[in-house]
Amino acid sequence: MKSLIKYIFIVVVLATNLFADGFIVIPRPNPLPNPFPLEVVYHKVDVEIDGQSAVTKIDQSFYNPSQYQLEGFYIFPIPKGAVINNFTMLINGKETKAELLDADKARKIYEDMVRQMRDPALLEYSEQNIFKLRIFPIEPRSEKKISISYSQVLESDNNLFEYIYPLNTEKFSAKPLKNVSVKVDVKSSEQIKNIYCPTHEVDIVNKDDNHSIISYESENVRPDIDFKLYFSKNASTVGLSLFSYQTGNDDGFFLLSASPSIEIDKSNIETKDITFILDVSGSMSGQKLEQAKKALLYCINNLNTGDHFNVVRFSTEAYSLFNSLKLADRQNIKEAKIFIDDLQAIGGTNIEEAFTLAFKNYTESNRPHFVVFLTDGKPTIGEMNDEKLVKRILNANKSKSRIFTFGIGDEINTHLLDKLTDETKAWRTYVSDEEDIEIKVSNFYDKIQSPVLSDLKLNFENIKVYQTYPKDLPDLFNGSNLLVFGRYKGNGNVKVSLTGKLNGQIKEFTLNGKLRNDYKEYNFIPPLWASRRIGHLLDLIRLNGEDKELVDEVTMLAREHGIITPYTSYLIMEDEEIRVRGGRLVDDFQTIPPAPELKKENEADYFRMKDKSGRGSVEVSEEFQSLNSATNYSQTQQGNERLSYTNSKGEIKNLSQQVKNVLGRAVYQQEKFWVDSELQNREMKNAKRIQFNSDEYFVLLNKEPETAQFLALGQNVRFYHNNVFYEVYE
Repeated sequence: MKSLIKYIFIVVVLATNLFADGFIVIPRPNPLPNPFPLEVVYHKVDVEIDGQSAVTKIDQSFYNPSQYQLEGFYIFPIPKGAVINNFTMLINGKETKAELLDADKARKIYEDMVRQMRDPALLEYSEQNIFKLRIFPIEPRSEKKISISYSQVLESDNNLFEYIYPLNTEKFSAKPLKNVSVKVDVKSSEQIKNIYCPTHEVDIVNKDDNHSIISYESENVRPDIDFKLYFSKNASTVGLSLFSYQTGNDDGFFLLSASPSIEIDKSNIETKDITFILDVSGSMSGQKLEQAKKALLYCINNLNTGDHFNVVRFSTEAYSLFNSLKLADRQNIKEAKIFIDDLQAIGGTNIEEAFTLAFKNYTESNRPHFVVFLTDGKPTIGEMNDEKLVKRILNANKSKSRIFTFGIGDEINTHLLDKLTDETKAWRTYVSDEEDIEIKVSNFYDKIQSPVLSDLKLNFENIKVYQTYPKDLPDLFNGSNLLVFGRYKGNGNVKVSLTGKLNGQIKEFTLNGKLRNDYKEYNFIPPLWASRRIGHLLDLIRLNGEDKELVDEVTMLAREHGIITPYTSYLIMEDEEIRVRGGRLVDDFQTIPPAPELKKENEADYFRMKDKSGRGSVEVSEEFQSLNSATNYSQTQQGNERLSYTNSKGEIKNLSQQVKNVLGRAVYQQEKFWVDSELQNREMKNAKRIQFNSDEYFVLLNKEPETAQFLALGQNVRFYHNNVFYEVYE
């Protein structure tokens, strides 16, 4: 133990809540005067989950770019309370034994590293046991391949299972990882439902009801957040799962997941009515029309048995394939193919007549009715004012049919299309000139091809819920996973009921759950809820005009939850500048550093909301919809490539990389200090200044272990904890 205290760490790859790849400690004396990180060549994770048993296998390769042969120790932190079985480690193919050290010994190692290195990043692991082993030699300019495997039993919370794999390397990796991949193969004797990853964009392949493969892969990235995966087991046709997060006396946050079976019986798939409306004006000529025709043919060829359909084409005038929706049988599909094949682009754009004809030729039935509308232009004939046109279309839509819109190119009226989708509980899609219309439309149709439930309603007994998103529930489709985020008051047992229509009959699915007091396990829920509410509010501002109360709420939510986009960063900078000038906010508590050039650029982004057409208008619409439907962290970071600026030292920074979520709230890097957003909401009655690396610093760490999450951010941190304002300084 004493000899290990003399070492400094040279690289940390992964370490966090459930399991961590380790880091390498290089001993003094020199040859190396200063620590530097070894490069991670690749990082591959394969996980097999069978029932509740999970086996994780990790392959990674470190590269020593120096000219020296090095000796080091590999340290592998183990989360508090984790039960590990069959831990094995191979170094360049040779099995090596690792020594297990308990948390007390591990904490001593971490603290001594912090004292010597003056880097507190390791403190977040101060409550964990570790595996430790010696690595020698680490040859100059060569790779050291390390393989680890371990098994564990996943815990169940109301039949909800959680698997976490850490990908938190940003603090320690000198260079982006060349390749990182995580593959999770889940099998179960029971039906698997509600597969959800809140942290990463994953690909989910459902082999059948009992077997799914979830994968994530990226290149040249610095992963800075753990990989989290949730799933449930449920034999019901529609499975429900409930997550909650609550701290102190504040109202809680919840997430409800509704997921239908994969192998669903045809009797549980709702037949649908669908009308396709296609713009064939002159501007659609050439490749655009050819792609649109292929897209329509794909949809027609994939209609389900029992579906009814129609096709309306419009330019100067509108024409309908049938006078009413027809059954998708062989003869009617044949006529539709001939109709589509004969389409030619010529004339103006009469959107009003197209919708009038579409709804005139529709007779309401027990089946849900979807309208798929494709256009590349603004109306040039008939009603051309977007507000009046929307009203006329909605008045004609007496059955409240869903209107899904596709805007092709940039010369379209985004306000028109977005109001139609918003009012009818549908969604919008935009296709740039570089994208393929056929691919976009066919991907969309695959999602809505088989409705399972329509006209959804959600009820919570014993608990009051509010500000739920999506605000209006969409229909539930086979292969989908409906996620509903919201707030709740109180806590305790709750019965959740989801009702909907299936072929005219009311179906109900229930879940008995519990919303707990002061429960912090699912800390991903608040920022995702905030993203959805912010997206919703920004859309209201964009489509209906600016409102001070809405702007103030967007500013507050974005700051508290770290939803930093070009639009919200402008609002936060403007708000904090005004309050600093007025003496209502001290400089030390500002969250976003003053950056005049960036503010000017973000201001231009914000006021693009008023544009109704053009590339900027399309970009705003797409980014707001992504915020309003966010299911993972990356989707909350819209426009992050437009957040770069030069700080006072001449360094290029990006605002999106200067915010972290700690204990359910956002903490910002403001020049050299990390600043807790909660400080703007509290009176500073009790304040303590503590010097980094002092005896008092480590006393705080041991007395208040939760503060390690703040202290790990850096040497200079301002934060609020247990009614005390702490300022840690160098």
